[in-house]
Amino acid sequence: MVSAGSFLMLFLGLELLSLPLYAMVAFDCNSTVSSEAAMKYFVMGAVASGMLLYGMSMLYGATGTLDLLKASEAVRQILIGNEEGKQTVLIFGTIFIIAGISFKLGAVPFHMWIPDVYQGAPTAVTLFLGAAPKLAAFALLVRVLIGALAPLVDQWQQMLGILAILSMALGNISAISQTNLKRMLGYSTIAHVGFLLLGVLAGNPEGYSAALFYVITYALMALGSFGMIMLLSGVAFESDRIEDFKGLNERYPWFAAIMAILMFSMAGIPPFLGFWAKWGVLRAVINVDQIWIAIIAVITSIIGAWYYLRIIWYMYFEKPINNITVVPSIEMGILIITNGLALLYLGIFPTNLINLCLSVWGLK
Repeated sequence: MVSAGSFLMLFLGLELLSLPLYAMVAFDCNSTVSSEAAMKYFVMGAVASGMLLYGMSMLYGATGTLDLLKASEAVRQILIGNEEGKQTVLIFGTIFIIAGISFKLGAVPFHMWIPDVYQGAPTAVTLFLGAAPKLAAFALLVRVLIGALAPLVDQWQQMLGILAILSMALGNISAISQTNLKRMLGYSTIAHVGFLLLGVLAGNPEGYSAALFYVITYALMALGSFGMIMLLSGVAFESDRIEDFKGLNERYPWFAAIMAILMFSMAGIPPFLGFWAKWGVLRAVINVDQIWIAIIAVITSIIGAWYYLRIIWYMYFEKPINNITVVPSIEMGILIITNGLALLYLGIFPTNLINLCLSVWGLK
C-alpha cells in the first residue's frame, strides 16, 4: 500500500491489511467481548471501505485515471479550467475519501470502534493494532491527499482541521472517566490522531515531516504501553485495569519507572520524545497562521496530561489492591525497558530522527 501508484492498488493494499485484523481481534474464541469487538470492527470497517471506494470512483469519474500522479495533474487542470461540474465531483470524492481514511486512523466522528476493539481484543493484538495500522493509515493519507489531491489542499485543510479539533477534544475528555487502561489508551489514541492531523493540515513539507515524526513517536509509545500490560498479566488475568497499577513501584520499581517514562512521553512532557512530537505539529500549524487551532491543541493536551499523571500517582503513591504476583518474562522485560529508554534517549537527542523525517520530503 505504501508503494502503490494507483487508487486501485491502494484500495487492494488496504483491504489486505484490514481483513486479517478483523480475524486477529476475534482470536479469543471463548470471549464474547472479543467476538463482539471483532463484529463491530468488521461491520464499521466494511462501511468505511465502501465510502473510500466510492470516493475513489468519483475521483476517477472526474479525472479519468487511477494513477496518482496523473490524477494530481488532472485535478490541477480542472481547477485551472474552472470546470465547476468536475470540481463539485472532486470535492464530494475528497469528502468520502477523508471519511474512509479517518476510520482507519480513528479520528472523530469515525472513532466508535477504537475503545471497544482495544478493550475487547487480546492485548497482543491491541499492541499490534495500536502501532502498525496507524503507520499504514498515515501512509494512505500521504499517498492520497499529499499525492493525488495536493491541488485541493485548501479544501481538505478545512476538513482535517475539524477532524483534528474534534478528535483532540473528545479523545482527551472521554479518557478521563475510563477505569480500563486499554480503553483509556484507546481514547488516548483518538486524541493523538488529532495531533497527527495537525501536521498534515499545515499543507507544507515541514508539516508533513512533523506528522511523520509524530506517527513514529506514537507507535513507539503504544508498543511500550500495551507491552507493559502484557508484561504484568498472568495466565488467568490481564492487568488491564488502571487500579492494577497501584503500588507498582513497590513490586517492580524498574517497570514502574519505564511506565512513568511512557506516560510522561504521551503527555508531551520534556525531555521525553512525545514532547518533540507535539512541539513539531504545533509549530507547523502556527507557521501557517492557524494559531487558534494550536491554542485548542495545547488546552486539550493539558486535559490529557491529567489521566496520564493519574497512572503515575497510582504507581508511586497508592498501595496495591491485591497480592497477586506474576513472573514477568525476561525477554519481554528487556524489550519494554529498551523501548522506554529509547523514548528518553530520543527525547534528549531528537535531532537524528527529526532530520530523517525532514529528509523524506527533501528538506535535509
